[in-house]
Amino acid sequence: MKPLALSPEDIAALGRRAEAMLEELAAISAEPERLVRLYLTPEYRRAADLIAQWMQEAGLDVFEDELGNVRGRIGKPPYLLLGSHFDTVLDAGRYDGPLGIVAPILAVDAFSRAKQEPPCGIDVVAFGDEEGSRFPSTLSTSAGVAGKFDAKQLDLKDKDGITYAEALKAYGKDAGKISSAAIPASEAAGYLEMHIEQGPVLETAGEPLGVVTAIAGQTRLQMTLTGEAGHAGTVPMNLRKDALAGAAEITLLAEKVAAEFKKNSMVATVGRMEVSPGAINIIPGVVRFTLDLRSASDESRNRAIEQFERQAKEIAARRHLGYAADVIHRIATTPCHEKMQARLAEAIKAVGANPLKLTSGAGHDGIMMSAICPIVMLFVRCRGGVSHNPAEYASPADMGVAIAAFIRFIEQFKPDLKS
Repeated sequence: MKPLALSPEDIAALGRRAEAMLEELAAISAEPERLVRLYLTPEYRRAADLIAQWMQEAGLDVFEDELGNVRGRIGKPPYLLLGSHFDTVLDAGRYDGPLGIVAPILAVDAFSRAKQEPPCGIDVVAFGDEEGSRFPSTLSTSAGVAGKFDAKQLDLKDKDGITYAEALKAYGKDAGKISSAAIPASEAAGYLEMHIEQGPVLETAGEPLGVVTAIAGQTRLQMTLTGEAGHAGTVPMNLRKDALAGAAEITLLAEKVAAEFKKNSMVATVGRMEVSPGAINIIPGVVRFTLDLRSASDESRNRAIEQFERQAKEIAARRHLGYAADVIHRIATTPCHEKMQARLAEAIKAVGANPLKLTSGAGHDGIMMSAICPIVMLFVRCRGGVSHNPAEYASPADMGVAIAAFIRFIEQFKPDLKS
């Protein structure tokens, strides 16, 4: 098939259209002063209807599955799946998630405007529960599309005590039919997701687009250090059992361990710390804190956790502190398919950009989709690397180039990756 003609003006127009659509979607919020759009809420319904309208206008056959994912198809299986999520965190930016929905809609629309059918079947998926902002779950709706939905999640409750199952029923869905949301692996040729980088690598390199090589695996620990509370003025320094001082040293240990494994894009974060009794004039007796450790390599992540725990115990023993740690979350690294990476890199080059390779430190719906088909992700430069924040921003120029790369990828896609 003859490639679609994409002039610089056409590409710029794609970026402007994406910006306008993202602005329209961002106006749908539960709160007037900040963007809050939680799964299966009235705001989610309004956003789903708008996305469905855009899909129809682009020439897609639209339906909504039993998890509230909005789907738009054209052509026959096996499908190239394109998508992302439209639920948000609290006080969100407008690009995280929705860009990966708007982009494929505009790409399909470009074929419709040229009166051409895409050369492969396409299933555009607007996922519903990626962030886990309403229920203590994440990636549940993409898990459903992959046939991996965990029925235990139906009992999870939001802050108002409403269960996942009750929310589905109120939304007009039947929890007993969730399995119908799944696409058979035989009908899924591949999955491509566009997303803002959520980090500063592309901006630092001066490049607009990146090819993701892997979605980092994660291990999270909940730790407790137990010392002895005492008077801040009367206990000598050498006789203290200061749990907070120990937690501070272990926090620096996490930074040190991540640096030792940096070639695997490892990052470590102590993001939450609770100090007890928490008074200005009392030596901290108990500290509860977390570690979030991520890496592009499961092997290196597991070795790093072993090293961290061994040395953390040594710190606690030297300071005469009790140490306890539990793994509260673990997810494996999701590698992106090498052929998909190569083809995406070719598509990026075809629109005049330099495809930088990088790891995604954040989780994405692609993790679940990898269970049924090869996946890859396209990252778009975002200003300052800021995400999950109203200051989130990707330029129309960069988005236009990214959508053009999407079009080129679709044009040369062949569902032969599983062979």
